[in-house]
Amino acid sequence: MNILLLHSTYGRRPAVEAAAERLRSAGHEVTAPDLFEGRTFEDVEEGREYRDATGTEELLRRAVREAAPLSERGLVYAGFSLGGALAQNLALGDERARGLLLLHGTSDIAEGATADGLPVQLHVAEPDPFEPDDWLSAWYLNMRRTGADVEIFRYRGAGHLYTDPALPDYDEAAAEATWRTATGFLDSL
Repeated sequence: MNILLLHSTYGRRPAVEAAAERLRSAGHEVTAPDLFEGRTFEDVEEGREYRDATGTEELLRRAVREAAPLSERGLVYAGFSLGGALAQNLALGDERARGLLLLHGTSDIAEGATADGLPVQLHVAEPDPFEPDDWLSAWYLNMRRTGADVEIFRYRGAGHLYTDPALPDYDEAAAEATWRTATGFLDSL
């Protein structure tokens, strides 16, 4: 499976490359571009400042440039938090998308978006201050309206970016459960 893996607001940190290597070891081709042009952040507020200064539209353009040469073969779009939001936008705009794997983040869904039969898997902390219950319920219903086949996995007590071992949110048990489930999802596509 060809996977485009997009990083979080922290930038393309070692955890992103470790995730890409994990997926490669499972037999997948993974592209993990650096949308922040070499910048990484230790503090989420600094990352958000960079994201806001750059603009979400520009980050989306950068992601589209990375995806364009790969999408002809059919991509699985994947991402962490901000990267998940960008991946969701790309997948909903690509009729050849093979799947969507969201880790820690979602995005608004454009009016009239369609994703007939698109397999979607979301892994998120419970509770998650960036993905509250009301938001996730509405997001789920809206994704189902697009025609997507959606699964949500919640991890009680985990922090927002619980798959990154270098962050205080890290939860080893939740991270391993996420990767087992996500690998099974990718293998099924």
